[in-house]
Amino acid sequence: MKILSEPPLPPRSDGGQPIVIEIVFDPACPWCYIGKRRLERALGMRPDIEPVLKWWPFLLNPEMPVEGIDRTSYLLRKYGSETRVGRIYGAIAEVGQSVEIDFAFDRIRRAPNTVNAHRLVRFAAVDGRAEAAVEALFFAYFIEARDIGEISILLAIGAELGLDFHALKGYLESEADAAAIYEENARAHRIGINGVPSFVFEGSLVISGAQEPKVLAGMLDVARLG
Repeated sequence: MKILSEPPLPPRSDGGQPIVIEIVFDPACPWCYIGKRRLERALGMRPDIEPVLKWWPFLLNPEMPVEGIDRTSYLLRKYGSETRVGRIYGAIAEVGQSVEIDFAFDRIRRAPNTVNAHRLVRFAAVDGRAEAAVEALFFAYFIEARDIGEISILLAIGAELGLDFHALKGYLESEADAAAIYEENARAHRIGINGVPSFVFEGSLVISGAQEPKVLAGMLDVARLG
């Protein structure tokens, strides 16, 4: 199966080039979901900007087993105690409320391997549905507590997005683009991106973290001038 590529960028209505924003993300990262919401608010503050969003895969856990692992065990190994886990995720949930995300951390049972979730986004991008796929993955994992490491769940999400079920099934059951996901992850590290979300404006302006909308709006202004 051939490696997928996205369609060319559309022209701007004013005849210029769009502002390209690459969002470096992992669909199992709650801060990435928050960062997406904050970017949307920043874009709402700059309605004259016509952005083209591109989703750059990052693997928070590149050594994660294909089947994922028990989330509670994973978090205890990472943070050391239930008290610390509760404090950290309680704070994230509070920030999520500020951007209308109702995180259901208590319902999530698996920490997933996200390579196939990234591949779903890549597949959807060919039909111009990458952003919808990213949103669906975030919602499925953080709100509905579905295991986005499971191919059956990814196929269901793809069907909900209106993607070709049989083509997606063949794609996900193959190894197509898996190496590309790892390479994109390595490329992020090579240019100094070691955490997500990160935002790359026009290929050169980089800012990391789930920044406040006014900060991201400022980056849009700089990108527009540059």
